Amino acid sequence: MFSGFMVNAWIVASIVAVVAGIVGFFVVLRGSAFVAHAIPNGAFAGAAGAVLVGVDTIVGLGVFSLLGALTIGLLGRRGRHDAVTALALVTMLGLGALFLSLSSEYEPAVDSLLFGEVLGISPAELAPTAALAAVCVLVVAAIYRPLMLSSVLADVGEARGISAWRMQLAFLLVVALATTMTVPVVGTLLIFSLMIGAPAAARFFTDRPERALLLSVVLALATVWAAIALSYTTNYPVGFFVGTASAALYTIGRLWAAVRRGRRPATPPVSDATHPPERHTILT
Repeated sequence: MFSGFMVNAWIVASIVAVVAGIVGFFVVLRGSAFVAHAIPNGAFAGAAGAVLVGVDTIVGLGVFSLLGALTIGLLGRRGRHDAVTALALVTMLGLGALFLSLSSEYEPAVDSLLFGEVLGISPAELAPTAALAAVCVLVVAAIYRPLMLSSVLADVGEARGISAWRMQLAFLLVVALATTMTVPVVGTLLIFSLMIGAPAAARFFTDRPERALLLSVVLALATVWAAIALSYTTNYPVGFFVGTASAALYTIGRLWAAVRRGRRPATPPVSDATHPPERHTILT
């Protein structure tokens, strides 16, 4: 399990989990799950085009991820983000279907692009993946404070000179960058569950942003590590375990939040006329 080609799988999957946990935290915080679904699936067209012309799929993924992010950011500035996101998604998926129909590698390409090849990572893919991950993490660290404020209190951020639209565009570009490095490993369909399941569960366990962000990364790592180990021992697809583990974490988080609410002390009853409320001094 820890020798030969499996070493590359453990390394790259761990890198992907860290990035997915960090970026996914802001995806959940900003309520941008549809965007996190659309950009990786739209990038599928870029990877399909790269297969068609015979270039590295990372190039195609990067180009279409950035195009998708810029399209959603620019056209959604004065319109509805959901409508623009949907139109960008269906357009790129249509192009992806066209590219794959023109390719002689139709079936292998579809399987690889949709579900990834985490157990087939070559040593040559380690360096590009690590480099893109480092850039992604550094960008998030550079814009962390304004992005956090814009995500939680957009009006306050605007009052302090933080443009909500610029933060949205920067965030979309971060999602595009994360997509470029993660899709070849876990696929377009599975990166969505990895970006949503662990971060959403983390928010149920703690109300502190920094702790939730750290816990999001820890849960994402646990998800991919468990998925690889179980896939190796059972010969079932990695994606099956990633998806089910993500759903299980979210369910556990919801149950934990419900238990916490049930343990909170009850609110004191409102005083009636026979017991008038005490007077309080209001400072003006």
